[in-house]
Amino acid sequence: MAGHSKWANIQHRKGRQDEKRQRVWTRVVREIMVAARTGGGDPNANPRLRLAIDKAKAANMPADTIKRNIDKATGNLEGVSYEEIRYEGYGIGGAAIIVDAMTDNRVRTVADVRHVFSKYGGNMGSEGSVAFQFKHCGQLIFAPGTSEEKVMEAALEAGAEDVITGEDGAIEVITAPGDFEAVKNALEAAGLKPEIAEVTMRAENTIELGGEEAAKMQKLLDMLEDLDDVQDVFHNAELDF
Repeated sequence: MAGHSKWANIQHRKGRQDEKRQRVWTRVVREIMVAARTGGGDPNANPRLRLAIDKAKAANMPADTIKRNIDKATGNLEGVSYEEIRYEGYGIGGAAIIVDAMTDNRVRTVADVRHVFSKYGGNMGSEGSVAFQFKHCGQLIFAPGTSEEKVMEAALEAGAEDVITGEDGAIEVITAPGDFEAVKNALEAAGLKPEIAEVTMRAENTIELGGEEAAKMQKLLDMLEDLDDVQDVFHNAELDF
């Protein structure tokens, strides 16, 4: 089915993430610890932990560091206990923003997030104020030029919910969160490597921002992402600089 092209925004987001690689270990460690604490330390029985370990390996984290943090989370070693918190709010032009954090100090984290929203032109919202505009799902995105037929055949056979081709040829595969790993493995087995593969909060509808508004929105997103306790920032803005 046809869909609006998001490739420029996807590449921009990927580039911003690459610039912040030095912080990726901190976030991956927290994800490993929360996943292990909530679902157990055996990755074979804990899909969320498997995904966290995959992220750690992709970031070149040593195996003993991964194991040590699993052991901390499951009580075999003493360590910090993190809890997950989600904040919702509005950015420039009314764009919807979700901020997922992991913290050992809830009071500090909410104060930091609220400060960034207010300082950079956004507004904190109440729980549920924007989450309804997003879908929790697996998302795999392939670069323009990838065979749509091959992606569609492999994805749908593996249980994907939808395959969306953008105006510029980028291909997006949507899965239920629980089917993400199976679909990803099937696509890779078919020789199809996604540019982005993650379980995410996908915006159902987008708001286009250009010029000064786009620059202000990017600044707000950058400052939220730079907070120590923030793991992920999701939004529904398409930025056109």
